Amino acid sequence: MKNNQWSVSSRYVAGIIVFFAVIALLIYAREAMKMLVIAAFAAYLISPAVTLLTNNTKLSRKAAVNIVYFSSLVVLVGLPATLTPIFFDEIKIVASDLLDLSRQISVLLTQPVQFGNMVFHFEQLGQSFGQLQESILTPLPAEALALLESTSVNVLWLLVILVSVHLFMSEWPHMRDWLVDLAPEAYHYDMLELYRRIRNVWMAYLRGQIVLMLVVGVVFTVAWLILGIPGALVLGVLAGFFTLIPDVGPFLAAALAVGVALLEGSSWIPLSNFLVAVIAGLTYLVLVSLKNFFLRPMIMGRSLRMNEALIFIAIMIATILEGIMGALLVVPLLASVVVIMEYLRRRVLGLTPFAAEDEKQFASPSEMIAPQQKNKIPAKEKRKRAL
Repeated sequence: MKNNQWSVSSRYVAGIIVFFAVIALLIYAREAMKMLVIAAFAAYLISPAVTLLTNNTKLSRKAAVNIVYFSSLVVLVGLPATLTPIFFDEIKIVASDLLDLSRQISVLLTQPVQFGNMVFHFEQLGQSFGQLQESILTPLPAEALALLESTSVNVLWLLVILVSVHLFMSEWPHMRDWLVDLAPEAYHYDMLELYRRIRNVWMAYLRGQIVLMLVVGVVFTVAWLILGIPGALVLGVLAGFFTLIPDVGPFLAAALAVGVALLEGSSWIPLSNFLVAVIAGLTYLVLVSLKNFFLRPMIMGRSLRMNEALIFIAIMIATILEGIMGALLVVPLLASVVVIMEYLRRRVLGLTPFAAEDEKQFASPSEMIAPQQKNKIPAKEKRKRAL
């Protein structure tokens, strides 16, 4: 029988062509890739409920996926519908106060500021504030068509995300096996171990970050309610979301609360607005210190082992380029790249693919496998352990 196998050079050429074709597709369809990443992220967050159902009941994976998926949709639609009336009133209060504050700043900037013999003019900055205010308060009617078009496109993207979430939840075991099978059989264990390590990185960061956001949001909401600051619920929610951006985010959330306190004061504390704002600022300092020194290390742990300055820079760049989703995803993505690059480094240098101390860090006692036994485990069992 004639041997039709490709030569080594043909394989390399084909591999390079496929690689660049995939890169070109990712660049061309980058907007679609963003939506698929959001869908994968959402599926990842709710997939533990599917695993819980399949492990503790006799339900098939398909049935468990449908129960979790449609239950999540009900919560996703019902919760905002329930909270919308409360949020609407509080958002009006905060927005009105911010616009009043911008007007006052604009008026102050139109007047020269004198320090000794020096006079500073900020009129141009004051005009910029005024133009920003005009653009917020009086949107042009000509923008209505563009807004309608944008809304229609966003609805279509939302449908893509919803369908993709169900697809990822239903087919992930098959997708994972397909990805592992892309590697030669001798490297299947390496691929499963890499998958497990990357999964642990995402689990440690994303779920920890979400818990941190919820705790910070609740704590700051309660604090502003106790102080009687109007719009406490909205300000607390913003504090939770802004936790994504270390240092800068909490400061912005506190600045909003202090600004509202300066204009509105407290609903029950018989002090001047200025003193209420001072109390709000001090409350922020105490709470953010507790968060940084106790809450964040306890929730997030030390699983990522990444430089804090690097994390700060990465989050800031991702926030500027991709917004909230970029800030949420950039750190686990970087940590995943670190895991992969360390594996490649050890392979290139002829070392064992995974360091012994990493084996202990990433594996629980029930998951630890003696090196001489790794190749004796059937492929299906290996994949089950990697789940």
